[in-house]
Amino acid sequence: MLNALAKGVWVAWAPQSFYGLQLGARMTVVRLGDGTLFLHSPIAIDEALKAEIDALGDVGHIVAPNLFHHLHAGSAAEHYPRAKLHIAPGLAKKRPDLAAGAVLSATADPSWRGEIESMPIEGTILHETAFVHHPTGTLICSDLIENFETSDTWLTRAYLKIGGIYGKPGLSRALRIAFRDKKAARRSIDAILARPFDRISLAHGDPITSGGNEAVRASYAWLRA
Repeated sequence: MLNALAKGVWVAWAPQSFYGLQLGARMTVVRLGDGTLFLHSPIAIDEALKAEIDALGDVGHIVAPNLFHHLHAGSAAEHYPRAKLHIAPGLAKKRPDLAAGAVLSATADPSWRGEIESMPIEGTILHETAFVHHPTGTLICSDLIENFETSDTWLTRAYLKIGGIYGKPGLSRALRIAFRDKKAARRSIDAILARPFDRISLAHGDPITSGGNEAVRASYAWLRA
């Protein structure tokens, strides 16, 4: 089910397990100025969800933002064959069926230029591109930050506690190993922090409705250590 996050921005959540961790996944839908829709990190789209999406407008873009968030990009493209597919650098090797997609970079697609800014996160093995939706001051990301108050499962709670993110937004200590070039990553994070966003739509945990910029800054203080 779609829920409004901001004016022209909706989110839909689905359960998802990763090695036994109940992390869930979230898709973000943005209505662009031309009326078409931008689907970020699609979840499985059933008939009910498709009807909700279709009621908002025509899907113009489908985004697989990193090397882990691509599971349902292919099926989304089948639902919306006229939409333009955008994929993370290196994803074509992992998913040859998505190889026809445009590779994400710092250069925004002409359809969303001026509205959504593409922010590649360098220095990591995830090859994620985050996005800033300037009209609403919303950062749209996948694995940049998580936000769990708690979890119903002991294994997930243990992951959150060991990772230092139980009950607060942050980046799990377990994910820091994905950052291979700290200097490059720091430049990317600093560029994101320089943008005026307060809200975050993220893949795992609850959206951050205020204080998002400060949450990212605190989550990446270790990069400066």
